Amino acid sequence: MNIPDISLLDLERNPVNLKSYEGKKTIIAFFPGAFTGGCTEELCTFQNDLDEFNKMNVNVVGISVDTPFALGGWAAANNIKFDLLSDYKKECIELFDVVFHGLAGMEGYVSSNRAVFIANESGEIVYKWIAENPGILPDFQEIKNNL
Repeated sequence: MNIPDISLLDLERNPVNLKSYEGKKTIIAFFPGAFTGGCTEELCTFQNDLDEFNKMNVNVVGISVDTPFALGGWAAANNIKFDLLSDYKKECIELFDVVFHGLAGMEGYVSSNRAVFIANESGEIVYKWIAENPGILPDFQEIKNNL
């Protein structure tokens, strides 16, 4: 699988095509929802390691079905400096097969499961981890080991 040709909205509601990340290794972190404990812990861990990733020439991008408005507020509250993209149409989570139904017992609510993919410089997905359920965090050292 390669990074799909799909555009999502950034925090300013500008379209960003995932293909634009080709040329650098890229960690693509799908997360269920802004302002939730597990997602905050996960993305703050990526933020804490951002200098290390930058030195390794690795992009980090977070994707959820939240609106750009919610993502922007959450990024500001948690000092997240890497790209966060809104898949509010829920198309990207379908392409990556990470759709999750009923987050936190909310029947009918569709979000992303927690998942991490790594793409190489050519855009080929070379690592995939999908949580058994959204409450499970990834193994951050395993991610680094697969860069």
